[in-house]
Amino acid sequence: METGATTLSGIPIRNVWHMLLYAWGETAAVERWRREAEAAPSLDALLASVLARLVEQRLRAGLGRGYEVEAASIRGIRGRVDFEQSLKTLEFERGKAYCRFHAFTADIPRNRTIRAVLDRLAQAGAFGPSSGRAAALRQRLRRLVRDLDGITPVPPRQGVAARETTGRNDGDYRLMLAICELVLRRQMPTEAGGAGSLGLDRDTLTLHAVFERFVATFLRARLSGWHVQPQKVLAWPTSGTLPLLPTMQADLVLQEASTGRIVVLDTKFTAASLVANRFGGHRLDSSHLYQIYAYLRSQEEVSAAHRRATGILLYPAAAWHLSERMEVQGHLIRVETVDLARPWPEVENRLLAAVRDGEEGGGT
Repeated sequence: METGATTLSGIPIRNVWHMLLYAWGETAAVERWRREAEAAPSLDALLASVLARLVEQRLRAGLGRGYEVEAASIRGIRGRVDFEQSLKTLEFERGKAYCRFHAFTADIPRNRTIRAVLDRLAQAGAFGPSSGRAAALRQRLRRLVRDLDGITPVPPRQGVAARETTGRNDGDYRLMLAICELVLRRQMPTEAGGAGSLGLDRDTLTLHAVFERFVATFLRARLSGWHVQPQKVLAWPTSGTLPLLPTMQADLVLQEASTGRIVVLDTKFTAASLVANRFGGHRLDSSHLYQIYAYLRSQEEVSAAHRRATGILLYPAAAWHLSERMEVQGHLIRVETVDLARPWPEVENRLLAAVRDGEEGGGT
């Protein structure tokens, strides 16, 4: 890792940003945000800076709008008349009616979520040691919240951003909502910290999901000649229905188009690629090996290609850099690591090498 690089769980912020863009399907934005990623003193500062810039651009161009149900006392008739409310408040006597109607407005859920996250970041964002830069960023966020004064303030809730749909021309909104969802996920209270603070000890949990999605999206985009299936549910080789059986779900199943060769890959975002035994030595994690072994053996009846499938356990490098292989009952099982603290081109090259035949995999 480069000296002085700002990190999250030992990974440079710029590399975390690359992973996030891949996970969000926004790889075209890598170059656009390079300066922010290089300069950010923390992940919160990076997310806040990018979100602020996108909102500023949207305010200049015009916020996205949509149809929302509104209710108001008006002269004339619009939409559906609420007779009960109109009679209760004597609207008819005043020549009015209480109506519910659809209005084309900027006060829609996605803009409410963005305003709420801007406000939360302004209050609780961990923007690094520079008090001057942090104060300037908070002031910028508060100004944007004021600029969104016409948007209804709502309590931010995890999952709201993920449920929002965007159109083909709403690339900036997709990125803004993805940032909002990540911020809200990192804000959720845990046993390791108090509620309402950003940067809680949820980084490992967050990065585990990001690492898994990044690997899937990256390989789908960059591994030519392969079909990549993320979150592949594997069937148990049983007769009849056994509802109590747990689900077998591999992170990735890859199949080479030219040969039909199958690779089952499981990502493990943990420093414990090796675990200590009672004699003071270190061994591969048995539970991880049992898992990949079960994935391979349970699918042998599907096809000849499945009977020769390869299994890969992929770890981020921590204390050990591994490239191990073993032959188990006709299946090649490999244990590979990728050092996410290296310069990004090296990360990409290593990841591609790790899922191929292993000649490029490097030493232990």
